[in-house]
Amino acid sequence: MKPATAAKKLGVLLEATPADFQEGVVTRAQFDELQANPPEWLATLRREGPHPRTVVAAKLGVSNSGLARSGVEESLTTAQIKELLVSPPEWLVRERATQAEVRAEKVRVKERDAERAKRRAESGGSGA
Repeated sequence: MKPATAAKKLGVLLEATPADFQEGVVTRAQFDELQANPPEWLATLRREGPHPRTVVAAKLGVSNSGLARSGVEESLTTAQIKELLVSPPEWLVRERATQAEVRAEKVRVKERDAERAKRRAESGGSGA
């Protein structure tokens, strides 16, 4: 697979990986070995960063869109993420609240749909 694909699947920023990783092709066997027995550079990247946007968003408890709305464009290290979590700026508080609302709405819709399916099953109807 391409290095960019492998880096994405490994949860690391391609630009932060060693040059030989960036320039080569990663076979499935190599990828499996990286996952099973990560070399020091991979363990360090996963632990300290810099992290890709998806990882940053997950660690901050916001969406990728929330990062974009807030103007966070660069990759962040674990230390920078921890600093934001200790003293959250207004945008982070707002985006975390937005994310909580989105999650609550997803739960509400899932419960509503389950209740509708239950009623359809009990009535033997097709739901149309």
